[in-house]
Amino acid sequence: MDGGDPTKLLKVHLVTCTDSAEFALLSSALTRTSVVGLDAEWKPVRRLFPRVAVLQIACGDSAVFLLDLLSLPLSSLWAPLRELLLSPDILKLGFGFKQDLVYLSSTFASHGGFDKVEPYLDIKSVYNHLQHNKKHVPKQSKSLSTICAEVLGFSLSKELQCSDWSHRPLTEEQITYAAMDAHCLLDIFEVFQAKVVKEGDLILETTVLSNPDASLGLKELFQNHDMSDKVLRAHFCEALAIVQATTCSDTAQMIPLAGGMIQKSSCWVTVPMDEVLLKVVKKYSDKILLKESDRKPKSSKKKGKKHSLFNGISLEKHFEKSDEWRGTPPWDPLVGGNAYPKFLCDVMVEGLAKHLRCVGIDAAIPYSKKPEPRMLIEQAQKEKRVILTRDAKLLRHDYLTKNQIYRVKTLLKNEQLLEVIEAFQIKINEDQLMSRCTKCNGTFIQKPLTTEEAIEAAKGFQRIPNCLFNKNLEFWQCMDCHQLYWEGTQYHNAVQKFVDICKLSD
Repeated sequence: MDGGDPTKLLKVHLVTCTDSAEFALLSSALTRTSVVGLDAEWKPVRRLFPRVAVLQIACGDSAVFLLDLLSLPLSSLWAPLRELLLSPDILKLGFGFKQDLVYLSSTFASHGGFDKVEPYLDIKSVYNHLQHNKKHVPKQSKSLSTICAEVLGFSLSKELQCSDWSHRPLTEEQITYAAMDAHCLLDIFEVFQAKVVKEGDLILETTVLSNPDASLGLKELFQNHDMSDKVLRAHFCEALAIVQATTCSDTAQMIPLAGGMIQKSSCWVTVPMDEVLLKVVKKYSDKILLKESDRKPKSSKKKGKKHSLFNGISLEKHFEKSDEWRGTPPWDPLVGGNAYPKFLCDVMVEGLAKHLRCVGIDAAIPYSKKPEPRMLIEQAQKEKRVILTRDAKLLRHDYLTKNQIYRVKTLLKNEQLLEVIEAFQIKINEDQLMSRCTKCNGTFIQKPLTTEEAIEAAKGFQRIPNCLFNKNLEFWQCMDCHQLYWEGTQYHNAVQKFVDICKLSD
């Protein structure tokens, strides 16, 4: 039933070779942008330094470039990436990007690696500043998904974070996930920059651009104090391009920044930051600097790993055999159930909960956003549900009871839905589709509302589009959260989608 999608506005470019149009677009974009969002994806492995499979670079104009590091020649990428990471004209945004840099440096180790990102601004710091004026809000470490929900009004699904990023081709879902993970950094920064500008707390001392090795013509150009900062920066950029195009010398250029001078290399000509961004960088930016110890895998201090026992065997080995479901679920009438399947989806498969609800299956989520394992298990026991998870560690808790948990093996929501239906031998028919509230998992009122009744029920709570008033539609209301639904275009599209997924037309 009908109830903005930020991904629809993104222009995603998958870069797989250096002589492609996508790589040319990336090079062009980096000459025009002053802020980029960086992120990296890799296949989870047991060793400490996995190989980075995808590097995301989000630029302005909703463009995101996904660099396929398993296809691109690393020897051709090292120099331009190093220049990007060190360019004083481009602010780099990240979310705990130091870990990404360690893995990225390891991936490029044979070419020299990377040891520094400057200027850099972590979205964690941005979020803490945005919360600064709110009373009784201590500094806290929150996930990027939670920060997006609070700052931008939508949350990121992290279910593909641990997917196999080494498998080719990448799925459409992986591409969308990777692009959103990087581009949301720009959106959050935009909110932050608007806030600091509104507060008026940016003060920038005049920076004198000088270079004793510069030609007399350039010196005279910068001595004209009547020009505005924007004109001065434009002239500087033009002059820099002339110098780079005509000089045969490899002499490095020194650019003034907070804390000293930064060397500027010459893979491309970048546009200097505007006045506001430059103020933000000088006041709030930092840098990532890897130490030699960061490049070395940490050795474990534990002398031996203790294994809990279950009937005389290792719990880990016992639950490795528990992936397959072959017991009696708590809803089985043989054990006092009502024959209606009930699941509890943990945070790793939260998207699966909505899919299950769409086909009429009772699928709850945890009471809290970050529940302790014991709380999750207690909720499942109390409500007679089977826990669905992808967390292998959760299976090892010794206070789990038999037939209380199932580990989902597939990655994508459609595949997970079919896996659960098959594993528990659940029968789905078309009458069940869209019969539960996708928002809260509640059930609908037995009798539909008229348009007039729906308008009255929606007052101060939900907006009903005016175009629906003359269509003589029936409205359904959730008995728990009171959300209103109607059988519009989205409803019919959703029904057809799940008819196709579950092969009900067969």
